[in-house]
Amino acid sequence: MDERQALASFGALSQETRLQIVRMLVVAGPDGMAAGTIAEKLEVSPSNVSFHLKELDHAGLVRQQREARSIIYTANYDALGGLVRFLMEDCCAGHPEICAPAVEVAACCIPTEGKLQ
Repeated sequence: MDERQALASFGALSQETRLQIVRMLVVAGPDGMAAGTIAEKLEVSPSNVSFHLKELDHAGLVRQQREARSIIYTANYDALGGLVRFLMEDCCAGHPEICAPAVEVAACCIPTEGKLQ
């Protein structure tokens, strides 16, 4: 991830509803959530959620897939992992062992085979 992409990601995440959406989608895992369900859980209008999902999609932090009449959104784990790596790449003045616990925690949550670890 380059600085421009990181800035776009941080910009998208710097709004409360969008941060809540990303956190909700991370918890939902690879099955994701329908836009309507996200709106219900956040208690906001569907148009409000659509606006925020569009911003998150534009920043590359979520993915969408049509299933029948619904659009299912999932967290883009590659992009989120890239953002964490961007923050940690120059970690602790060349002493990566200091950052190892944070990297290990981030790595444990990458979905595999349809499940979160």
